[in-house]
Amino acid sequence: MSNEKKGVLAAFFAYAFWGAFPLYWKLLEHVPSMEILLSRVIWSFVFTVLAVLVFRMRQDLVADLKYLWSHQKHFWQLAGASFVISMNWYLYIWAVTHNHLIETSLGYYINPLLSVIFGVIFFKESLSRAQWVATGIAFIAVIILTINYGSVPWVALLIALSFAIYGVLKKKITLDATRGLAIETLLILPFALGYYVYLFATHQASFLHVDVKTDILMIFSGLVTAVPLILFAKGAQNIPLYLLGFIQYVSPTIVLILGIVLYKEPFSQVELLAFSIIWAALLLFSGSKIIETRKAHHKSVS
Repeated sequence: MSNEKKGVLAAFFAYAFWGAFPLYWKLLEHVPSMEILLSRVIWSFVFTVLAVLVFRMRQDLVADLKYLWSHQKHFWQLAGASFVISMNWYLYIWAVTHNHLIETSLGYYINPLLSVIFGVIFFKESLSRAQWVATGIAFIAVIILTINYGSVPWVALLIALSFAIYGVLKKKITLDATRGLAIETLLILPFALGYYVYLFATHQASFLHVDVKTDILMIFSGLVTAVPLILFAKGAQNIPLYLLGFIQYVSPTIVLILGIVLYKEPFSQVELLAFSIIWAALLLFSGSKIIETRKAHHKSVS
């Protein structure tokens, strides 16, 4: 099997894994969202450090930490990224355990378009006319949903916004995905441990106080966080960025299907219309990206 085919498979399974996350978080519905987040941070750190040791990347991790410490701007950018991704994780967990899967799905459909706008604002990236039109079309869909809900779909917008900000903060920092997660969770670890001490001291902790199944699920939340990230890293190394961008829609599509089919969340005709508009925008956006990349490739070859 070629490296590109292996890359496509790895990326597909990474996004399928992320799409199936609600199935896991739903098993922890009886645990407060904040405690699930704390558990995820702590055990993600444990499992990624184990992965670093197993894959013999200990010296690389030490080198990464030394580099970040000597480049304070990158250190604080990563600290900011760690905070923002923790906020994103919390929003996602809260949304899933409070029956907002459809809105969560909307957030991850909007995210790539928001990331593109941030690219224009912060990195002076240019967009084609088709990409501007696609972004405008998606914005119309959000307005339709806002009118339909009677309020702004804050969960979707905050999930999209937090992940887009995370992308901006991490754009200039080149770190291996596994070591990157180890460092990001390390930066949040003191806060997570401190809050857990408070939960135990005030007898509010679910961990070790509900049942063995809950404890195991909370521990393995770290593993289910690390596995798709490692798969994603393998995929990203072997396939073009435009292809990776297209595969990412697997995740919110799975979340949407789970929300409608398995968890019977209400999905009105207006929501179907809004999602259809977003899908059209994404097709236009992705199609123009693919054409653009191929044209650039043909120019470089000739």
